[in-house]
Amino acid sequence: MNTDKTLIREKLNDYFVNIFEKELIEEIIDSGIHRNIQSGGILIDIGDNMTHVPLILNGAVKIIREDENGHEIALYFLKKGDTCAISFVNCIHRSKSMFRGITEKETEGIFIPVEKVDDWLKKYETWRHFIIDSYHMRLIEMVESIDTLAFSKLDDRLHKFLTDKVKIMKNNVLIITHQEIADDLNTSRVVVSRLLKQLENEGKIKIRRNRIIIDKI
Repeated sequence: MNTDKTLIREKLNDYFVNIFEKELIEEIIDSGIHRNIQSGGILIDIGDNMTHVPLILNGAVKIIREDENGHEIALYFLKKGDTCAISFVNCIHRSKSMFRGITEKETEGIFIPVEKVDDWLKKYETWRHFIIDSYHMRLIEMVESIDTLAFSKLDDRLHKFLTDKVKIMKNNVLIITHQEIADDLNTSRVVVSRLLKQLENEGKIKIRRNRIIIDKI
């Protein structure tokens, strides 16, 4: 067995071996591509043709939607054991990506060729369940994002964004600028700075230079 396949087997054994059938694991080893993407790298971009679907082994990926004027908003995060279920729909229909995925920290994944996606849906029960469960979770997260946008005040949205990011990064110290937060929430840096100060006064966070410490989750 070559080195790449040995590495993929080891990585799958760390998580996915308890999810997928043995036969499916072997097919993933045969056809999957192992990749490491540095922090701030692009996992998938808007308008890209979908050639592979990721299985996230480690790290964190922020999924972003962008409007025609270039304004962005963060929708949800992917972590270990996740996949981007929307990618599967794009793959099946051979359509271009409507979302951008940016790594929040160094991220490791196994990338499955598009031609395998539909085939495995028919062939493996665990693969079908994994895709359905993944799509269900992403749908819930998108509905929560819509509810937050429609019904929550910006300070509540900001606090939720920070606590969600802490959970995905597994670190209560976030290295992030006010402008980066503003971009993710599609608002202005001035507004974010004011609301961060408000949260600090409420004892929920501590503000440091390019760092935010979350005290209460």
